[in-house]
Amino acid sequence: MKKNRTDDNHRPERRTFLKAAAGFMGSTLFGGVPFRAFAQAAGLAPADRCFVFVYFNGGWDQLLAFDPKDPDEFTADRAAETRILPGYNLINTAGYESIPLQPDVGGVRSNIAFGPAVGNEFAKHFDVMTVVRGINMNTLGHEVGYRYFLTGKMPIGSAARGSSTATEIVGQMKPRVPISNIAFNVESYNDRYPGYANALRVSRKDDLLLTLKPSSQMLDSEIEKQLVDFRGQPITCEEAAYGARGVGTTYQNSRGQMEQVMAQQLEASFRFELNTPEMGLLRDAYGLDTSGRYDTEAGRAAMVATALKKGIAQCVTINLTGGLDTHFGTQATQATNQRRGFAALANLITDLKKSDHPSGGKFIDHTTIMVFSEFSRTPLINAAGGRDHHLSNSCAIIGAGVKHNYVFGKSGDIGMSPGTFDLRTGAATPTGENIFPEHVIATVLASAGLDYSITRVEPLRPILA
Repeated sequence: MKKNRTDDNHRPERRTFLKAAAGFMGSTLFGGVPFRAFAQAAGLAPADRCFVFVYFNGGWDQLLAFDPKDPDEFTADRAAETRILPGYNLINTAGYESIPLQPDVGGVRSNIAFGPAVGNEFAKHFDVMTVVRGINMNTLGHEVGYRYFLTGKMPIGSAARGSSTATEIVGQMKPRVPISNIAFNVESYNDRYPGYANALRVSRKDDLLLTLKPSSQMLDSEIEKQLVDFRGQPITCEEAAYGARGVGTTYQNSRGQMEQVMAQQLEASFRFELNTPEMGLLRDAYGLDTSGRYDTEAGRAAMVATALKKGIAQCVTINLTGGLDTHFGTQATQATNQRRGFAALANLITDLKKSDHPSGGKFIDHTTIMVFSEFSRTPLINAAGGRDHHLSNSCAIIGAGVKHNYVFGKSGDIGMSPGTFDLRTGAATPTGENIFPEHVIATVLASAGLDYSITRVEPLRPILA
């Protein structure tokens, strides 16, 4: 008999609980410390240092974002020579400038030029960010570039190497928060730390709500019951595997950890539709309605802010927006898809700038945000009206531990090739080195005083605050 939607989801609480408990099994399997630190805590407190890794899915057009070019210099007439065509005049949509943005806020002029897709609301936060340009991605493959930037290590084939940067941070810092590491619709890896550093992986906000919601139902699967209730009296080798120190014990411990998480009723923090003054202010800040459906860029940004400010997580890695693999179509498609992500990110930064941190200062003073994509798009428009994959990339590092209103690196004026620099000073030189993703990851780690030796490179020291 064909199942309907209700049949498939008749008990989502149990399924999510089991999946989450299995996700936390690593804390016992690898000898990690369970969640006793926060389970014993009377209340939640934000981590003194927080991290957000923001992924723009599909490979962005950096001409529209962090590495714009002057359309008066890089004209269509010179495109055969420069192999660069900004194409800002082709967007033809209200609300987009036809020149790079370089705002002036409170009499302070931005040293960073932004592409039109960024928008003024994001560009005005130049006062808390560094932009890195001319990064050599060494790949034109989506999965490879994506995993390269997540870990700072070039994959083997398309298989990731090493731990995710968020895992590395949590592994070193061991924060006293309930769910130290959340991966929101992104991959996460752990190759050297106990299970306490593992990310809780969720695909959407509803998954997080179900994971955190106290379970009201008993387990009914026979295998689930045996795993949880097995009394450790092995009869066969197979049964022994479920006994002392086996999967059964691991499962039971992990289940207990998830029960501790759920007991704190953290899911209420993410009920943005609630009719409370706190949620009303949050909805206003992020432009949300009361529908309860927040699987949007704005809803995801609000989720990140809540996780950090409520002391629920220290690191959040999030797939914020997508639709950027635009080989076909118009410049407007790429620009509008980017703009949704940057508008949401602008709201997050504004929120962190305004919110007091209990250790002093504002949350932005305690939070480092890295914004990246797997590679960029070609500086010339193809015959289908889109842009293809390109090696040279750019990214932004925002907030704590880095210089502000600062640009490091430069792409070439011929074909936007990756630049070569004296990485100790930032000076461009033909005998210098390329910037690679591992340099950016080393810089993020060094910005918090963490050990960056796993990257096998030095950080970009001119960026460090």
